[in-house]
Amino acid sequence: MPAVTGPFADGIRVTDYHTAGEPFRIVADGLPPAPGDTVAERCATAIGAGGSGTAPRPGPLDALRRLLVQEPRGHAGMYGGFVVPPDDDGAHLGVLFWHKDGFSTACGHGTIALAAWAVDSGRVPAGEDDRDVPVRIDVPSGRVTATVHRSAGRTTGVTFRNVPARVTARKVPVATGLGVVEVDLAHAGACYASVAARDLGLSVEKDALPELTRVGREIRNALAGHPGTWHPDGPLLSGVYGVILHEDLPDTPEGPRQRNVTVFADGQIDRSPCGSGTSARLALLAADGLLEEGRVLTHESIVGTVFTGRVLPGGDPADGLVTEVTGTAHRTAETLFTLDPDDPVGTGFPL
Repeated sequence: MPAVTGPFADGIRVTDYHTAGEPFRIVADGLPPAPGDTVAERCATAIGAGGSGTAPRPGPLDALRRLLVQEPRGHAGMYGGFVVPPDDDGAHLGVLFWHKDGFSTACGHGTIALAAWAVDSGRVPAGEDDRDVPVRIDVPSGRVTATVHRSAGRTTGVTFRNVPARVTARKVPVATGLGVVEVDLAHAGACYASVAARDLGLSVEKDALPELTRVGREIRNALAGHPGTWHPDGPLLSGVYGVILHEDLPDTPEGPRQRNVTVFADGQIDRSPCGSGTSARLALLAADGLLEEGRVLTHESIVGTVFTGRVLPGGDPADGLVTEVTGTAHRTAETLFTLDPDDPVGTGFPL
């Protein structure tokens, strides 16, 4: 693994947020070069030739990712983003999303945190009386637009409009250790597989996490190469990123209510309801006629936090529906991480 050298010797300053319980570590300065004309190209650079989102090739950006995500500076549930230039002047910033296994093309909870940080830090100006501040962010899957909601000069929430979400396969049979289940596939910046937890004899509860995680990894591996996981823009956006195990709860007056846990990458658990995964669920619910125009999905996480989501009018199911997801993000730390050249664990280790 390449050593973290040069400017890293002086430390890497980060700002940590959490969105509905899921961490997001922001690095805006001191990054190694990320060549490319677009954020998608920079993401491919970070992954490296011959690598994949969950198995990137060694390089300076991946060494920095490992430094920040692995123990003792991070943990298996850590998530974050490198702030990079946007594709053009139409966006305020770009971001490369990363997690314990590598890099991802979409991250709704990260988008919410990043938009809140952009306004809170003054990177995107907001007046004292501004109630809704737009923040445009280029991510590897395209451009997303966030609206940072403000009251009395403070951020109170964020709504982001995702790239189009579309259903790509229904009722795909998948064999698991708990039996054969039918899985639905939808793309919403990344590909998500959805399965009802009850079909596996499970509930979305903390006590069931080991089994939920195991079967989520089984389903992801089983769907490798399935045509429904392929994205027309190529391999960067193809392949199952996350498996959403969901269960129905009593409806609210505004619309359906569900609880989910998303198992993503190589067995990582999303503590939030999963932002881009919520977009995927919205597309599937709309296709089933369970989310009419004007209705709202209340989407709960395994820790009880909530996102709300809705489908906007005017979308085409074939090309993708336009969805909006709302949640809250809160700053938790500002830290200067260092790497002692004599430290025997170097950039860290995973457990």
